[in-house]
Amino acid sequence: MAAGRRPPRQADIARIAGVSQATVSVVLGGNRSVRMAESTRQRVMEVAQDLGYVPHPVATRLARSRSNLLGLYTFRSAFPTDEADTYHPILSGVEEQAAKLGQDLILFTGTSGPGARQEAAIRRTRLADGCLFFGRHVPEGPVSRLVDDGFPLVYIGRRPELGGRIPYVGADYVTASALVLRRLLDLGHREIRYVREVDEAPSSEDRQRGVLRAAPRTGVVRLQGTEVTATTVRGWIADGVTAVVVEGTDTGTAYRAVRRAVDTAGLSTPDDLSLAVLGGPPGVSGFEVPMREMGRRAVRLLVDLVTEKTTASQQLLRCPQVDGAQVGPPRSR
Repeated sequence: MAAGRRPPRQADIARIAGVSQATVSVVLGGNRSVRMAESTRQRVMEVAQDLGYVPHPVATRLARSRSNLLGLYTFRSAFPTDEADTYHPILSGVEEQAAKLGQDLILFTGTSGPGARQEAAIRRTRLADGCLFFGRHVPEGPVSRLVDDGFPLVYIGRRPELGGRIPYVGADYVTASALVLRRLLDLGHREIRYVREVDEAPSSEDRQRGVLRAAPRTGVVRLQGTEVTATTVRGWIADGVTAVVVEGTDTGTAYRAVRRAVDTAGLSTPDDLSLAVLGGPPGVSGFEVPMREMGRRAVRLLVDLVTEKTTASQQLLRCPQVDGAQVGPPRSR
């Protein structure tokens, strides 16, 4: 704001939006008991955002009335989904806990693409008392404005962005990944490869940090261009590699690539090669990501933030280890 320029007022918002100042007060105060077209509410919120209007915190708390509506914003299509979908247990946990706490859910569609459309979609989350976000990346501009304004939000997954100001419920991938590698070391494996996807995300960095913390000599392979092939796997074995660990993500790209290469090479696990996944399909050696519990905990944290209860705003959950049948002692060669 330029020196000497006064901050925007509700009267300015009313004039630009073409509504009464009383309407602006109702919308910005969060009072949904007054009947009003949603288009009017949205227009007022957009003008307030464009002007950089910041309500007085005390006045906001006095005027605000809760609607018991929680937003859910995803950065990919959430429906249709089935039990095999990565998002399914998260959504199930969110729904279970929201119903238990007497909260209704609003799904905000975040798949319209980046830029102005995404920013407008994120701005609409203000229609709810607070909002849950989940996806591998944070659109820092619009999310930072929500955080700066004190809008209650919780990310599902650890988020270090915005100087660590984003509340989240995530999984402790560092500890879980290190435990998987220590198990392999205890079994006698010394030459290990770690395969991860090209995409950068906090969950990917956490997994790799855990791998290298337990086994610093592990070779890291990034999936770029051509995927891992049967020739690649045979080359690893020729170099003395006895175990491969792969990153587990919502796409499952790394696991599918390595599993296909092992099968194509005519090799078996764990006889020829041990294979572990850091958060992969059920029953596969590695660890399980507590998706459903993350959804539940995220709802509880969001409600605590909405009701201004004192609570830990950043939480990491333990990932149960999975023995599976794909890991065993290295075969003598």
